[in-house]
Amino acid sequence: ENHISSLQLGLVVAPVIFLFITYFLVPSYSLWMGCAACIISLAAIAYSLLILMWILDKKEGPYAMRQVSEPILEGSEGFFLAQYGTIVKLTFMSSLALFALYMLRSDDNTSNPASLSKLFSKYFLAFTVALSFIIGAVCSAISGYAGMWVSVRANVRVAAAALKCYNDAMQICLRGGAFAAIVNVGLAVFGVSSLFLTLFVMVQLRAEPVDVEHIPFLMVGFGFGASFVAMFAQLGGGIYTKAADVGADLIGKVEVGFPEDDPRNPAVIADLVGDNVGDCAGQAADLFESISAEIISAMILGGVLAKEAGFDETTKVGFILFPLSVHCLDLFVSTIGVMSVSTRSGLPDFDPDYGEIEDPLDVLKRGYMYSLGFGTFGFILLCYFLLNVPNNPTAWKCYTCCGLIGIAVSYLFVIMTQYYTDYNYRPVQRIAEASQTGHATNIIAGLSVGLESTGLPILVISFGLLSSNYLGDYAGITNAKGENVGGLFGTAVATMGMFTTAVYVLSMSGFGPIADNAGGIVEMSGQAANVRVITDRLDAVGNVTKANTKGYSVGSASLACFLLFSAFLDEITSFMPPETPFTTIDIAVPEIFVGGLLGAGSVFLFSAWAIVAVGESAQQVVKEVRRQFKENPGILEGTTRPDYKSCVELVARSGLREMIKPGLLAVLSPLVTGIVFRFIGEFKGRKLLGAEVVASFLMFATCTGILMALFLNNGGGAWDNAKKYVETGKLGGKNSDTHKAAVTGDTVGDPCKDTAGPSIHILMKLLSTITLVCAPIFIAG
Repeated sequence: ENHISSLQLGLVVAPVIFLFITYFLVPSYSLWMGCAACIISLAAIAYSLLILMWILDKKEGPYAMRQVSEPILEGSEGFFLAQYGTIVKLTFMSSLALFALYMLRSDDNTSNPASLSKLFSKYFLAFTVALSFIIGAVCSAISGYAGMWVSVRANVRVAAAALKCYNDAMQICLRGGAFAAIVNVGLAVFGVSSLFLTLFVMVQLRAEPVDVEHIPFLMVGFGFGASFVAMFAQLGGGIYTKAADVGADLIGKVEVGFPEDDPRNPAVIADLVGDNVGDCAGQAADLFESISAEIISAMILGGVLAKEAGFDETTKVGFILFPLSVHCLDLFVSTIGVMSVSTRSGLPDFDPDYGEIEDPLDVLKRGYMYSLGFGTFGFILLCYFLLNVPNNPTAWKCYTCCGLIGIAVSYLFVIMTQYYTDYNYRPVQRIAEASQTGHATNIIAGLSVGLESTGLPILVISFGLLSSNYLGDYAGITNAKGENVGGLFGTAVATMGMFTTAVYVLSMSGFGPIADNAGGIVEMSGQAANVRVITDRLDAVGNVTKANTKGYSVGSASLACFLLFSAFLDEITSFMPPETPFTTIDIAVPEIFVGGLLGAGSVFLFSAWAIVAVGESAQQVVKEVRRQFKENPGILEGTTRPDYKSCVELVARSGLREMIKPGLLAVLSPLVTGIVFRFIGEFKGRKLLGAEVVASFLMFATCTGILMALFLNNGGGAWDNAKKYVETGKLGGKNSDTHKAAVTGDTVGDPCKDTAGPSIHILMKLLSTITLVCAPIFIAG
């Protein structure tokens, strides 16, 4: 313990000393800022390894627990390797296609000397986009693997800790999620900053150096690579986890009356494996690509603003690299929050004076408030030092207020999601009460809660978007014509405010599946009822934190997609003559309106394919379990061990097969739409028609995606917790008719909240990043 404490102190002090020394040695402020982000992110990743050492030092518990956890580990890692083998092939082919698209593009004929195609050859553009795509994909894959790797090792240690100490069980659970979260955000910062440094050095070595604001445009492939891998990771993992979960619940709880995670259920190991490959790996990849896309789009907008306002070099670099600085702050303050989380040691069974067990959610919220407080203070300091415009003392104050709006929006999203998905509140209780009159009324109540839950979040998003935009305009930053140009960057700062505590939120997300797995291990290894009480408390809170993370993801995705849309307009403008900026999309034009319809329709079609994939895979699980029960009656009596492996292999094959179709729809739909209308535009003499139609496609798809994701996430989460509410003993309790109706609702909600809903977060950003990367090919030659 003392050895680790010394290392922790060293990892905090050493980077500060190193940055102080290099500040006076590095000749360029841009270079120093990029190096600072790299060093801080590497120090954070190193710190996460110390957290991992602390987790692995904990005991794995008795042999019975290890016997259950080993198949979960093997199944998770086996599926992950197979899944990412497929993703690697798709990534390689896509990088070649990107390179070819840029190489085959006709030469730029614009008279704009600042056009990207005038500043860089098409060979250089093709190479940097393809390379950054691969780097983004690799970083996204590593972040997903880290989430899964720690989960399958922390689960058994949480179960073992629950035998003796409530505090240890909770800390292992949260710190397991924190390891993955720190690696996730650290990799995003390191990947973007190292790519920035590499490109900065390359362009400065040219015979004619290029201004720093052009560099973010060369990095757009990184965000696309991250989104590409995240899409297939979330789809494959989501289909796996929910097919196993739905199948296990339908056959186990409804048909046979087994309790949760009963070892007689042949699908139970597949269900526990799914928690790791879906909720851990998929969610990690989701937030990685959110953060990457937000950083790059905000860097683009910061560079455009700095250029229009004519800032000096130091101020310009501050605006461009501000997003990286915010995430470095996040790594620091969220880690403080995670390490502060603790409650009373021991268990009531061993200590008569222990008292009531503290609600895990209250403990986690306490740590979140620490992170939020430190993060708010740090954000104000960053705004003062990096966004302080000479001769304009109000600018940094306005942008600070924009960031505070973003922080408030993120907090409100967590609260609203909790209201609609926690069984302590009326919406979930309403679904549970409707279950008393049957399966159909449960479904009707769940649908109404999901639809209703879109209202308040949309109002909050609208308020955050407009108020941050207005405050950005009020900052008083003007272009050469005297026009205010700071509004969009105000929205970018608000988005960065939302991510000030991203590491802590992602840590809470990882808490859920680890606790769920721990509960399964306790149940399947035949531990005492008092041990299951501890893991059940953690699991119940884990469901709330997972739902909160989904709400947080939708809120951040909404603002991030607006930034990406604005960055797309700027990207098109960068290829156009200076007198024809690309700023207006007229949806009254038939082709542009059709593009919008196609964008909205793609969200519905994508959701349908994701949900039906779960349904068809779950049917196969149910048939396999029925076959085992019929051929081996000893399974039901508990005298014969089920064949867990056959269910694991069945769901793995299904997940890998079914993820391809919706994934390709997400990648190809905007490309095909843009290219088709580009050629129509050439025929009609409208050079920008392809870009305009794609912009409309993006706009409608984003709006539809926000509403659809909120509906699916919250509706599914409410159905799930209505079942858990009944399982606490309310309204008849387990194995009652009310419980069976609630289980039906839960199984309907499963593919909504854990497959289609989270995948839509990625869909929105994937559509934005792929169009941002491929923007040049939508412009007619």
